[in-house]
Amino acid sequence: MSVRILALVGSLRAGSHNRQLAEAAAKLAPEGAEVVIYEGLADVPFYNEDTDVEGQVPAAAAELRAAAQAADAFLLFSPEYNGTMPAVLKNAIDWLSRPYGAGAFGGKPVAVIGTAFGQYGGVWAQDDTRKSVGIAGGKVIEDIKLSIPGSLTRFAETHPSDDAEVAGQLTEVVTRLHGTVGDVIAA
Repeated sequence: MSVRILALVGSLRAGSHNRQLAEAAAKLAPEGAEVVIYEGLADVPFYNEDTDVEGQVPAAAAELRAAAQAADAFLLFSPEYNGTMPAVLKNAIDWLSRPYGAGAFGGKPVAVIGTAFGQYGGVWAQDDTRKSVGIAGGKVIEDIKLSIPGSLTRFAETHPSDDAEVAGQLTEVVTRLHGTVGDVIAA
């Protein structure tokens, strides 16, 4: 079974280490899994229920929803901004949570991972992201976790895909997420 995993990266910075993790996950995806990095999060306006009306949904939000509807699973990459998830990732979750009861997450498997400069690798942000996406309707796979500390030094001269330990961990994350899709569909 071919599985499409939509990656949402919570950092818009060009040299983002979380973006590099997403690139590595796409490169290391096992056969039968395709990790697609969503490119338009910077264009999605802040969620506003007044504009979330049929025929008025901003184009960037509609495109995000369409990409999410086409996905079988989600892999969210969250850096830690001031102890929590970045606004761009929370905003994407908000758009994908609607319409209420029929949002794009729709019980699909979701894993949350990431890297941050601090000694814990962004675990607070990742925990908040898991909570938010679970409330938004995603089937959070709680035992798939990866928090990589010290991103500024660890990835200063090495892309995550060239770090043997990280590459192995990412391969395991994507393989395990890929494996949950059939389980979630059957449930």
